[in-house]
Amino acid sequence: MKFGRSNKLSPEDRKRTLHNKLSFTAAEAYKLLRTNLVYTLPGNKKCKIVGVTSSTRSEGKSTTSINLSYSLAETGKKVLLIDADMRLPSIAKKMGLKCSPGLSNILVGNGGEEIPIFKTGVLDNWFWIPAGDIPPNPSELIGSQYMKELLEALSEKFDFIILDLPPVSPISDVLAVSPYLDGVLIVVREDYTNRKDLNYTIRQIKLSGSKILGFVMTYTKEEKKNYHRYKKYGGSYSYSYYKKPSEDK
Repeated sequence: MKFGRSNKLSPEDRKRTLHNKLSFTAAEAYKLLRTNLVYTLPGNKKCKIVGVTSSTRSEGKSTTSINLSYSLAETGKKVLLIDADMRLPSIAKKMGLKCSPGLSNILVGNGGEEIPIFKTGVLDNWFWIPAGDIPPNPSELIGSQYMKELLEALSEKFDFIILDLPPVSPISDVLAVSPYLDGVLIVVREDYTNRKDLNYTIRQIKLSGSKILGFVMTYTKEEKKNYHRYKKYGGSYSYSYYKKPSEDK
């Protein structure tokens, strides 16, 4: 596989990202999440592949994917962020880049010989792949053999791959790709996530055979403590805290 040229963000586009707008508290929360994640993942793999999902829309999973991948890149690791939500992609808008060509184009063979990997322009070691054109069969694409081969090829070039995945409750995309992941982070929005939906999400991910690495609580109230522990799962805690962006998934 050949990898395409990088495309940097302009200064104006860079202002639309969230990582450099975080408060000190939020930045520290993502560093704590990064630390917990690193110690939870298998240490014998060169590249760790992590999916980020939620039970339903509007819980903050895309923001979490962006800021987590940025936090990992801050340590000097080579990090790739993939917008794997080919139904309702949002990372392209947040990052100030075009959504196509991207993952869907690669998986249907319309991306040409090169894989469109773009530089964020913020850190030299922070890259991303957009979702691409919205396909009619995202579940089949994301669970395909070519998706597996793509992740294997990308694993040779990166230390971490973070996939922003669709929510679990409405669709099965997360379950289709879960065999190719080292684990999944579940984003939970305070005073929003339905307990029934969350329990369903946990059951489905467990049935798929994927490891739940932890939970990230988002949209927490500023008047509370800086860090909010949601739930212990599999021996690890994950935290997150940030102000509400104008729009999110």
